[in-house]
Amino acid sequence: MSEMADAIRALAAEKGLSEDSIRQTVENTIKAAYKKTFGTSDNCIVKFADDMSDVMVYSRKTIVDGVYDPSQEIELEEALKLSSECEIGDEIDILVDPHNFERSAVTTGKQMAHQGFNERYKDNLYNEYKDKIGQIIIGYYQRERNGNIFVDLGKVEGMLPQKFQSPRESYGKGDRIKALIVDIKKTNTGIQIVLSRSDPKFVQDTIENEVPEISEGIVSVYKVVREAGYRSKIAVYSNKIDVDPVGACVGPKGVRIQAVIRELEGEKIDILKYDEDPHVFIKNALSPAEVTQVVIRDAEKKEALAIVPESSFSLAIGKQGQNVRLANRLCDWLIDVKTEEQAAELDLTETDTRKAAESLFNESAEESYEEITTVSQLPGVNQDIAALLKEAGIDDIEQFMAAVEDGTAIKVQGVNADDIEAINKIINENVEFEDESEEEAVAEETESSEEVQDDEDCYYCPECGEKITLDMTHCPKCGAEFVFEEE
Repeated sequence: MSEMADAIRALAAEKGLSEDSIRQTVENTIKAAYKKTFGTSDNCIVKFADDMSDVMVYSRKTIVDGVYDPSQEIELEEALKLSSECEIGDEIDILVDPHNFERSAVTTGKQMAHQGFNERYKDNLYNEYKDKIGQIIIGYYQRERNGNIFVDLGKVEGMLPQKFQSPRESYGKGDRIKALIVDIKKTNTGIQIVLSRSDPKFVQDTIENEVPEISEGIVSVYKVVREAGYRSKIAVYSNKIDVDPVGACVGPKGVRIQAVIRELEGEKIDILKYDEDPHVFIKNALSPAEVTQVVIRDAEKKEALAIVPESSFSLAIGKQGQNVRLANRLCDWLIDVKTEEQAAELDLTETDTRKAAESLFNESAEESYEEITTVSQLPGVNQDIAALLKEAGIDDIEQFMAAVEDGTAIKVQGVNADDIEAINKIINENVEFEDESEEEAVAEETESSEEVQDDEDCYYCPECGEKITLDMTHCPKCGAEFVFEEE
């Protein structure tokens, strides 16, 4: 095998390029040198041996009688020396020795080859890593410049910009760094992978790797919000009723969540349960603070009031407003936190109730409203009581009404008569029951028409008005005697 074949294979192995791409680059290089020497490469033909052991360069010329352009044309007399069967108008390929190319042409060819190999190498690397954006990768600390950390990722170099670093973390030479790929940039020597350890998705991917229930689809992550280095909030939910999503993420004795905390260098993490009901979700989002009540002030603008005990107020707000700020982002609601004493001074005449009533009973035909079917959907209802009723199998409003009537509602542990009375009051103020469907109304109308028809064929006692039939001789009610006569 010739030196060329060996060189091509060595390049393919070193740069990770295919032999075809290297062959194309070599061909382009030869044509660039040919053009530098002869002024054009349109008639340059490059042919490779099947085993890549050799390469031949030809100049394709047209046979003419009187040469005008020596680079493109050849006299018939000269052509006949190369082939006895040629004639004017034919094209003939004439072997060219690349060693005769001008020195400057060879230099140009080398530069083009170098540039071509680099571009193909960068393109290959880019194509390899472009689909990895959003994935976690592991590398090692290499150097630092202007606060940016450069990471050795093997074939490529990664950069962890200062703005994507956690303030808790510091690194030394050779330290292992796990980070999220957020972007890819082409450089003169290849590509550079832009990394992040502050992105919320880094936390999400880390916890997904620690919790098998997530990879199995039993538990899902709804949303992650984060202030890197300080606190993250993760909302999760279960796709199976019998699986506690929060417990699955925390793990036995907290081993799973502790592994995530260690990766984040001790950053605080709140795992909470997602709920479609904003009252419940907002309450959960403000953890670890205790929330006694959530009032929806404006559902359209997504404004809510969270009422907390005095002892939980600072915890609900968090350091420099961090906890409530993260809760706002997690729920996508504007949450105002008040203590129970502060809330007592506000007019909360059922802000929930008023807003819901306006929506439900607006007489405009163009305005739509959301149908309330469950106790937890009732505006202003105590969500803790609603949850207790739901656990007892009393979720639907009609179920609740039936449970109140038969006495099973009062038997629910944790629910007293005042709670039931409060829910009844909200139902009376906000829920309108439809006693019969349109089909029932039509049926009754039909039945009524039939009764009118029947009445025309009926007879009544002249003494008391009781309905009688033709086969009777005495009134079943007053005993009056009567005789039917045909007219």
